[in-house]
Amino acid sequence: MVRIALDPTPYHHDHGLLEFPEVAARLGYEHLQLTPHVDFSPFFRHPRADDALVAKFRKAASDAGVSIPAILPVQRISWPDEPERQAAVRNFRRIIQLAVELEVPAINTEFSGRPERSEESEAAFYRSMDELLPIIQSEGLRLNVDPHPDDFVEDGLEAWRVLRGLNSDAVGFVYVASHTFHYGDRATTLLPEIGDRLGAVYAADTFDHTRSHGLRYISNPPGNTARVHQHLRIGDGDVDWTELFATLRSTGYLDRPDALIVSNVFAEDESADEVSRYQLERLRALVG
Repeated sequence: MVRIALDPTPYHHDHGLLEFPEVAARLGYEHLQLTPHVDFSPFFRHPRADDALVAKFRKAASDAGVSIPAILPVQRISWPDEPERQAAVRNFRRIIQLAVELEVPAINTEFSGRPERSEESEAAFYRSMDELLPIIQSEGLRLNVDPHPDDFVEDGLEAWRVLRGLNSDAVGFVYVASHTFHYGDRATTLLPEIGDRLGAVYAADTFDHTRSHGLRYISNPPGNTARVHQHLRIGDGDVDWTELFATLRSTGYLDRPDALIVSNVFAEDESADEVSRYQLERLRALVG
């Protein structure tokens, strides 16, 4: 049975960390992916949670009847400058401990390097994995990585080659639907290539920035390197959801007991409840 999880980011401003499980349950979700939060694991900083807070969060999730199938930290594990990379590795070691304490089986993350220094960033990623992967494997965890726009690798197939190069079944790919057009718009060929190493799918829509001969978005000055994408509710953008889910079905992902789909709409915080319920309904229909 496919697990459909809520990304609670739209609720970060109005709810405390310990409220997230109840929020998810109230909206009809049985699962919650914990994303960077100031009280748990902020972007690029050392985690803030101690054992007491972890215990409280576990109890809150248990009381709400909500599971935590994955956590999503973002650390500069591919940063081309060594002090930042070393700090990220130190932070990630603590994140691994938090995952173990929460009995979370998967850590979903991003490369977090720099596209203008891609070769150095790739080397930094492999150095970080030399340190972190043995710990991840020894703890029985799964690490899944998304090639985020404005990272040292954005193309989906090339990112998969980088991950495949680690030669570890403990490492997989996060397919983020709202990054489809940065990946190269190749779900029908990329997902079969990734196969059973697909670790998670994030469900939010986006516009195809490559349309109109590259002029769909106009940003100044011309030729700047800004990356533009959205996290819209399903149906409000250009992602071909029928094609995506047909591919997920044909590759067997939707039949896997560990299949995880995360609703992560960030564009409509003002109507987060309505959008979250809509997402759950649409995802159940697409899965079914």
